[in-house]
Amino acid sequence: MKENIKECIRYIRGLTDFVPKVALILGSGLGNYGESIRVEVEIPYSDLPDFPVSTAPGHVGRFLMGYVDDVPVICMQGRLHYYEGYTMEQVQMPVRVMRGLGAEILFLSNAAGGIRPSFHPGDLVVIYDHISLFGVNPLIGPNDPEDGVRFPDMTKVYDRELCAILAKAAMQHDIYLQSGIYMQLTGPSFETPAEIRLCRALGADLVGMSTVPEAIVGRYLGMRVCAISLVSNLAAGISPAPLSSEEVEEAGREAAPLFTDVVTTAITMMKDL
Repeated sequence: MKENIKECIRYIRGLTDFVPKVALILGSGLGNYGESIRVEVEIPYSDLPDFPVSTAPGHVGRFLMGYVDDVPVICMQGRLHYYEGYTMEQVQMPVRVMRGLGAEILFLSNAAGGIRPSFHPGDLVVIYDHISLFGVNPLIGPNDPEDGVRFPDMTKVYDRELCAILAKAAMQHDIYLQSGIYMQLTGPSFETPAEIRLCRALGADLVGMSTVPEAIVGRYLGMRVCAISLVSNLAAGISPAPLSSEEVEEAGREAAPLFTDVVTTAITMMKDL
């Protein structure tokens, strides 16, 4: 995998010497944020050597490199998921590539099912911790000491200063940003009501199918990590209606203006970190 990552970085460096500060990964239904970036370079995943492509609905599948205000960013317009059949090595490749290009901050977003009773579809929630007990840890395998330590500390995966910036950015737009614990299951099937009861008993406020491997790898590589969830639906057994991917994408479209305001203001505030 390491040689593949180096090849991808060499390919990108053959196109541009752009150095991003913030690496932004856009979740389901949130891909339109790419229109808010002053794009300098656009690179489809399919152009990169041996790089996986997005197959999930609503995930365009390209890197955008440019500016939010005057902050240099690299944006994944479409992420990779374990449920697509990719190995965990492949799922983490984008984070390693973006780190290799110089990104210092990893800003994750996703659409998630709301477990906490006070959550409603359309709410934005900053993730302050996660639970990942039922998937595959992305750091399994040989460890390169140049990347990080064999047993990285995960006490504070989500940077407290960055979380505070997200809250402050939301306040500037009169948006109430809640906070919660995110649990990742593998998908692609939505959870059963019994599984949601288990998630709730374990302390989860949100449930989804992404984000945690990227957060773990980012932290391992020394990046400062933050994450925001859009509650796209109430989780199974809480919602009276069947769940669908169309519902997730529609929630993203409806929340796009609020999401854009918060993310743009937050990234601008990260300039001097």
